[in-house]
Amino acid sequence: MDTRWKSRTKMIAWIMVLTFGVSGILSILDNSHWYLNKDYFHTEDFNMHLNEYIEYISVADLNHSSEQELKRDIKVSKEEIEEHRTRYGTLSEQVTNLKDQYQGRIDDANAAGNDSVVKLYEKERDEKIDDIMENFKSDEHVKAKVIKEKEKQIDTFLNKREDFIANYDTNLLGFSYYLEDVKTGEVFTNVKNANSEKDLEKSSNLFTKHYSSSGNGSLQVYGSYSFLDYPEYEFIAEKPRLLSGVITIPNTASAGNWIKEQKRDYESRQLFFYVTSIASLFALVLLWFWSKRLHPLQVIAASEKRDLYKVIPIDIKLVSLLLSFFFMMIALFSNAQNYDNLYFSFMFSSGIIEFLLAVLMTGLTLVQLVWIYREVGQKHLYKEAFLLKMSRWFYRLGSEAFYNRSVGIQILLLLIVIFLSGFGAGVVFLDPIHFPFYAILFVIVTIPVLIYLFKRIGFFNRIIQHSKELAAGQMEQDLPHKGNSALALLAGNLNALKHGVKTSKRAEAKSERLKTELITNVSHDLRTPLTSIITYTELMKSQELTKEDHDAYLEIIDRKSKRLKILIDDLFEVSKMASGNLELTKQRVDIVQLLQQAMAEYNETIKESSLTFRTSEPTKPLFAYVDGQKMWRVFDNLIGNVLKYSMENTRVYVSVAHVDHKVQISFKNVSKYELGGNIEELFERFKRGDTSRHTDGSGLGLAIAKSIVDLHEGSMDIDVDGDLFKVTIELDAIES
Repeated sequence: MDTRWKSRTKMIAWIMVLTFGVSGILSILDNSHWYLNKDYFHTEDFNMHLNEYIEYISVADLNHSSEQELKRDIKVSKEEIEEHRTRYGTLSEQVTNLKDQYQGRIDDANAAGNDSVVKLYEKERDEKIDDIMENFKSDEHVKAKVIKEKEKQIDTFLNKREDFIANYDTNLLGFSYYLEDVKTGEVFTNVKNANSEKDLEKSSNLFTKHYSSSGNGSLQVYGSYSFLDYPEYEFIAEKPRLLSGVITIPNTASAGNWIKEQKRDYESRQLFFYVTSIASLFALVLLWFWSKRLHPLQVIAASEKRDLYKVIPIDIKLVSLLLSFFFMMIALFSNAQNYDNLYFSFMFSSGIIEFLLAVLMTGLTLVQLVWIYREVGQKHLYKEAFLLKMSRWFYRLGSEAFYNRSVGIQILLLLIVIFLSGFGAGVVFLDPIHFPFYAILFVIVTIPVLIYLFKRIGFFNRIIQHSKELAAGQMEQDLPHKGNSALALLAGNLNALKHGVKTSKRAEAKSERLKTELITNVSHDLRTPLTSIITYTELMKSQELTKEDHDAYLEIIDRKSKRLKILIDDLFEVSKMASGNLELTKQRVDIVQLLQQAMAEYNETIKESSLTFRTSEPTKPLFAYVDGQKMWRVFDNLIGNVLKYSMENTRVYVSVAHVDHKVQISFKNVSKYELGGNIEELFERFKRGDTSRHTDGSGLGLAIAKSIVDLHEGSMDIDVDGDLFKVTIELDAIES
């Protein structure tokens, strides 16, 4: 008897240690993000309060514009005037609506014989019509109304601002600040007699936050208010400020200061969290060595109570195990919540009860798991588990029926109505006295439901027929659909699928056309110099050829050979880029200087041409992380295209700018050829602006340039407005 008691005591102790250790691990997973901070001032909770305070001083001090200043700075744009003027429709619509509004009142007054009321209504109507007419005549008349509306909004804003300031208790947090506007030098502080940041910087401060005058260390305060509804009050937003200075929490704050209390509470809980976490890890290590001597799983398997457990059907065992596991996880998580301050939790009986409940559920789950595991090999038990199989079947059936919840609910309601209608018919057949009541319900409920059902079935049949025609390749008109029902969504999806097929076919046809054009253009551009080489080679074989003709033919063959080599090299290069086999050697490059070097290569050609180049460059360098040689090739191709395809005696504009963290390079020129059709196709290989192909270009310049820019994860776009041709390149800028 004593041996059994000792064994049970050891098992209970083992399960308690296991529960304590597992709860500690769960506590670490749940609370580590909160307690592994350096101190309370590094937590998200404190940063939230700090940001709230910064918003408060932004409203109450930094951007505290007066009513006179706000109303003085009201501005009214032309768009606002036009919006106010046409807010209720056009002039004729507004006049018609106003007349309709008053006509009923005037008719009623005439019917009552009240002429004074009729005149009053007519006077009000005419005054309002005159006002509407004036709206469409005078901008100043409308502007005055818009100003009044904005003045009312300012009054509302001021009330909300005062409520916001009044509801914020600054003493609760105890912040002190000394901030200076970096641009204007204006000083803001809530500390009397403070002349600089040093007056607030004390070693005894609980918290000190410095803001520098430049870089990411400055304090940026934006002129937006969380208590306003934008964009209605957008015109009230103040300009942002860039501030330097310090925000502190003095150690001399009041004894009831909420931040100080939070800090003390956090340090207390953090200490207990560390203690319980280490103790939990130590408990699990101890449990490992103890298990080698105790063999708890074998003790559970050898229990006499297992014979009673075998009698229970397997269905009930599995359900019991699932429920036990579910409640065990709830108990463990609930118990783990107490581990951030174990002393506080166990000072009250609720903490002890939660721990003992977790021990109980852990023990029950472990015992059932071991006993069921011992029966895993007995397959006949699970074959007999009819309840388990039926529950799976019903679950699958229900989940599939209600996969689209709205459809499942609608069908269920329809079935219920039809079933009740049939049941009611049976009741009426047995007891005709209920026929009037049944007839009313049949007309009000059953007939509309049947009509709705047949309409849905008809719509479903139309969808089936439409999908059959779509599968056969017949692109019929779109299926009409309204609402968000499942059938409407299905019809919409079929329409979208049909449009997708049409788009795919158009893209395929375009691809085939471009492929055919590519083969034709490649053949033409390669055959032309090759034909010249063959022709002049045959001529050089003539014995009657003079030395002058021989040298001239040889020079032509040399020129055409070099031309052919350039075409083949360009084709090889653009193919290599398209396959992604080109390697880039990126480095920090000044794009302005690189463009200047590319322009310098064409100095003589530019001087000899009739074109006038205008360049716009920033005074300081613009850096990007690029392959300088490849990017020089882009500029070289674009400048060459400008010289080759620009109309004589026109200007060419080349600009470099820094826009939204991007380096933007643009080339603008007037083309000598008409650029009709799809402009994007100019990026295709062997596509040329000169469709007659009489110029020396290969048609690969833009394709190569586009590929190089794409490899740099940039963008290259073409815009055409008549004969104005513009290429824009954007690259990620390196902020200096």
